[in-house]
Amino acid sequence: MQIIKNYVFPSIFLRASLACSYLWEVADRLGILGAHGQPHVGWGDWVHFMEYARQTMVFMPHSFVPVFAVLATICEGGFGILLLAGLFTRIAAMGSCLLSLAFGLAMAISFGIESPLGYSVFTVCSASLLLASLPEYKWSIDSLLNKNQIS
Repeated sequence: MQIIKNYVFPSIFLRASLACSYLWEVADRLGILGAHGQPHVGWGDWVHFMEYARQTMVFMPHSFVPVFAVLATICEGGFGILLLAGLFTRIAAMGSCLLSLAFGLAMAISFGIESPLGYSVFTVCSASLLLASLPEYKWSIDSLLNKNQIS
């Protein structure tokens, strides 16, 4: 069995797809994609997102939910920007892995295991872990910084 040694395209594709997914969700909950109820809009505003967050974190004290919802949104936006740019890629990918794992577990506890499986949350977690394990990230700010350190 031959091991694929060219991971340039998979690295770029993983970074872009994870980044776009995170940034899309942040844009949705901030109402950038349109109002609640419009086509292709999941939440449409912070209020509808918070309703979902309360359902997802039903096992937590009610006062903790807004804090974790804001924290998750900041992390998703931050990871999305870092992954898209390819800056601190390994750290952002590991953070993405942990965030999606926590989200998947919360969904499984609150809605049952079919929910995170149906929404491919553990796939995002696995893709993030795979990205974090790659030895380098071509076409990224990280690769430019590493190139300048070597010279």
